[in-house]
Amino acid sequence: MILSAGYGTRLWPLTEDRSKPAIPILGKPLVGYVAEYLARYGCDEIVVNLHHRSGSVRRALGDGSTFKVKLHYVEEPEILGTSGGIDNARALLDDETFIVVNGKIITDIDLNAALETHRRTAALATLVVLPNPSCERFSLVKAKEGLLEGFGGMPNPGDYVCKDPPLMFTGIQILEPNIFDYIPRGVFSHSTTDVYPQALAKGERIAVHVAEGHWYELSTIKRYLDISLQLLAATGTDTSKGSDCRISASAEVHEAILWDNVIVEDGARVRRAVLADNVRIPAGSLIGNEAVVCASLVEGKEPPAKALKGELRGDNFVVSLAE
Repeated sequence: MILSAGYGTRLWPLTEDRSKPAIPILGKPLVGYVAEYLARYGCDEIVVNLHHRSGSVRRALGDGSTFKVKLHYVEEPEILGTSGGIDNARALLDDETFIVVNGKIITDIDLNAALETHRRTAALATLVVLPNPSCERFSLVKAKEGLLEGFGGMPNPGDYVCKDPPLMFTGIQILEPNIFDYIPRGVFSHSTTDVYPQALAKGERIAVHVAEGHWYELSTIKRYLDISLQLLAATGTDTSKGSDCRISASAEVHEAILWDNVIVEDGARVRRAVLADNVRIPAGSLIGNEAVVCASLVEGKEPPAKALKGELRGDNFVVSLAE
């Protein structure tokens, strides 16, 4: 199952007209990377839950044939959370071991190794985690001898040494159907706050598989831009362009992610920026460390509480990514 129902409020306004997993990254929807990842490990049937801008995920994935999988879409009229969404799809999941992956990640973590840990430990569930040596703001996973003890707040760098970094959850989990014994029916719930603590209290074994590999999580605009540029750098380029983009010969565009139908006019300078669909950067303009969408997309809309602040500049709505 791919979790794809979230609002993506920290990515707003890029998520005003699409779900977070439907955001393009280097010419492919983010959720497409997850579908391909699962397909590489023989997962040929995938459940996708939908809520916010559900049509954008359907358009991104289609029937799944592009990614060599068969898809089952499950709508959530009301958002149900990470475990509530699984409950809503239980009729498709409750007869064998299944894998759940967050729809906002790109990774090459060895899923077979995680499955081996799951089988060896005979666990109800296995969380795939990574060391977090930089103490980025991801909740702590507390483990002992390969088993989950619980979850904590954000890591404090002063509490750890290099040889013993904190662990963070990757958004990949392997589950047995008995997990449904701990998921409340038909209500909003989260795995880490509502399901796993209850299972642990009942003495269930929840394994923690410490993985290796690349893992990118794109939950903010800054992370989206930084990771896109990092992936681009590996190809020897610094700019990604969608379809039907027009850049004036006198314009300068570097370290930029352009979606579809973007126009950059004479003498404009763009550096470290995301330019969304149909954006036009007027002649002589300067865009730096910013995300830009068409003003018409957000006109009259109230920004989500977690969204970055922006301002109107002519026909554009511009969000600064400066910290």
